[in-house]
Amino acid sequence: MQMESKSIAFRRLHEEPGAFIIPNPWDAGTARILAAMGFRALATTSAGMAFALGVAEGQVSREDTLSHCRAIVAATPLPVSADLEKGFGDNPESAAETIQAAADIGLVGCSLEDHTGQRDDPIYDFTLAVERIEAAAKASRTLPHDFVLTARCENFLWGRPDLDDTIGRLQAFEKAGADVLYAPGLHDLGMIRTVCGAVTKPVNVVMGMPGATFGVAELADAGVKRISVGSALARLAFGTFVRAAREMRSAGTFRFSEEAMGFAELEGFFTGSTKA
Repeated sequence: MQMESKSIAFRRLHEEPGAFIIPNPWDAGTARILAAMGFRALATTSAGMAFALGVAEGQVSREDTLSHCRAIVAATPLPVSADLEKGFGDNPESAAETIQAAADIGLVGCSLEDHTGQRDDPIYDFTLAVERIEAAAKASRTLPHDFVLTARCENFLWGRPDLDDTIGRLQAFEKAGADVLYAPGLHDLGMIRTVCGAVTKPVNVVMGMPGATFGVAELADAGVKRISVGSALARLAFGTFVRAAREMRSAGTFRFSEEAMGFAELEGFFTGSTKA
């Protein structure tokens, strides 16, 4: 699928009735498996990327982040949106530069968040947060192809469970030009419904975090358009790996292998013989 076709297809997913799942692979292999299973778009996961590189989230360099995203883009014909955390700097200019860099490697969208990366001062000042999204939106409109900008409010992930402030930020991000709005950490269906009702642009929610989880039908009924799973798939895989390693180390047994996917079935995702 050519770049323009990918961009059009990704935009149309946000315009179709109901909600769609955009799963989060953390390497080329998992991207290809998800594509073979019939998903229509993919999103990167900053945490999954970091764990695969053996570092903590937020510690991956600009170069390594772009290299990772480029590998995910190249792995399948699907549209890919990237989790680029706060972007590659703090000011509005860096937000605009992040959009250009994302588009240059073939991404059809990305998310930028208002988390500063600093635990002692985790959320950008309201005005700066909005200015960053405004700059990113302006940059996206100068691109030769469509680009879906997702603006994230990180309040609920950083000890600020203020729904009114979260909605105010999302509304301001919408006005600043964001295409999709996202407040990870909402764990109540009523909250999700309230957020969706307070904005007019598509809303992304993340499932797979600790706490309540809801099905696609429930989320669509609440007004959600896009459902991601963040690092959940990566954490599931790493959790299985660690349990197996602990069994070998502590018990000296190998029962974990009884639950491992068969070689032929797994390889089939890469040869085309295994589907959903």
